[in-house]
Amino acid sequence: MKKIPITKTGYDKLKKDLKYLKTVSLPENIRDIEQARAHGDISENAEYAAAKERQSFIHGKMQELENNLATSRIIDLTNLSDDRVVFGSTVRIEDVHTGKEIKYQLVGPFESDISNNKISVTSPIGKAMIGKEIGDEVTVKAPGGIREFQIIDIRIEKIL
Repeated sequence: MKKIPITKTGYDKLKKDLKYLKTVSLPENIRDIEQARAHGDISENAEYAAAKERQSFIHGKMQELENNLATSRIIDLTNLSDDRVVFGSTVRIEDVHTGKEIKYQLVGPFESDISNNKISVTSPIGKAMIGKEIGDEVTVKAPGGIREFQIIDIRIEKIL
């Protein structure tokens, strides 16, 4: 079984999400099902149908999180060097054509979150940056065409 890299923070978040589903969401859902059953005929009970659908979703999400946790391998970021882009690096890049700068942290696919500038090492830009150094140019095939970036800075956030 192939192990998927993840930061300690990302792993802990998956565990927290799973615990919440098991200890809060599922018990609430069970109560909702019991209340809907108390209303009588469940064959035409929209509340019951919605609660059962939610139960299916919760169980599916729990199974997904358990699988993600089982296939994850925590990468210790404390001893990594920031001379090259590696898993866990926070990389500041500049678009060669527009001059616009952006900062990304390279994380595993289970914890990528573009709204927080966390991109997966398996994404096109993540793959293109791995192994590069400050000053290197990176060419990425994006849906909107070829984009070119220059690596401005590389940091390893030791607190993850």
